[in-house]
Amino acid sequence: MKITTWNVNGIRAVTKKGFVEWATSHERDVLCLQEIKAFPEQIPDETLNMDGVIVHINSAKRPGYSGVASFFHEPPEEVRFGLGVEEFDVEGRVIRSKHKDFYLYNIYFPNGQSGQERVDFKLAFYETLLAECNQLHAQGEKIIITGDFNTAHTEIDLANPKENAKTSGFLPEEREMITKYLNNGFKDAYRELYPDKIEYTWWTYRFGARRRNIGWRLDYFLVSNALMKDVKDVVILGDVEGSDHCPVTLFIGE
Repeated sequence: MKITTWNVNGIRAVTKKGFVEWATSHERDVLCLQEIKAFPEQIPDETLNMDGVIVHINSAKRPGYSGVASFFHEPPEEVRFGLGVEEFDVEGRVIRSKHKDFYLYNIYFPNGQSGQERVDFKLAFYETLLAECNQLHAQGEKIIITGDFNTAHTEIDLANPKENAKTSGFLPEEREMITKYLNNGFKDAYRELYPDKIEYTWWTYRFGARRRNIGWRLDYFLVSNALMKDVKDVVILGDVEGSDHCPVTLFIGE
């Protein structure tokens, strides 16, 4: 099974940059998009009707903001939007789908760069999601969490760690939340396979950062410990343009 995640930074914008052509040629079973910045009726028909896919969209209440979409080639057993907490759910950040062997979370985690209030909001979001995952793990379920985590976990995950030590996205308390997930039944699939590899998934549009490869690894697949044995590979598709993020693909199972 192939699952691809991509923060497209606006689904209408990326559609104009060849998204449909890329998506239809990129073989995968599930495509998880974040930061779609659109209501369902605003998404181009050619995107919604790609190759017979089944699309679920969770938009933010606020126009042009946040939002996630999941594209399936086979219908999941069930789909749920949100975490059941109004302050999070109005921002359209979560689609949970149930598959034969696992739950899949497509998530656009909050960004904390506008101030301490949003950092606190982000940390509370992490905690709420982890509590739900702990319950599922206690019931014997397996989980994959993917999307834009808006946090670089360790110094290897960004080009300039010392310069960003006080920047949201690399604050100690944000990084500790990733560690907390890893201490509660999850593996960072990419880092498990490639402990020393340096690759990034996001680059600012400024300063020629992508050309110079001054980036951050913000887009992850966290998989339940019991699923890690089934992970075949995690591939960062750094040559795919159209957004300030690039796609990442998880290969799992047969």
